[in-house]
Amino acid sequence: MPIKRSAYKELEKSKTRHLKNISAESELKTLAKKFEKLLSEKKTDEAKKNIGYLVSKMDKAASKGIIKKNTASRKISRLMRKLSLALSKT
Repeated sequence: MPIKRSAYKELEKSKTRHLKNISAESELKTLAKKFEKLLSEKKTDEAKKNIGYLVSKMDKAASKGIIKKNTASRKISRLMRKLSLALSKT
């Protein structure tokens, strides 16, 4: 345990940040799964609507340092590719 009061405060802040980051990552995973499910059910119109929201959430998480910038770009690219393939099949 920290001895100085400032170190204790930093510990508490890091715990809070950790919980916030975990929930943000979890939300991204949930949104991505929802998007994938819509594609598998061939609901491309709804998937098109959801992709914008998902992309903005990923960009925001990347800008805040929750996920790395290149990771966000890679995931967005893969999701967009899946969407375009699904749209070309219909």
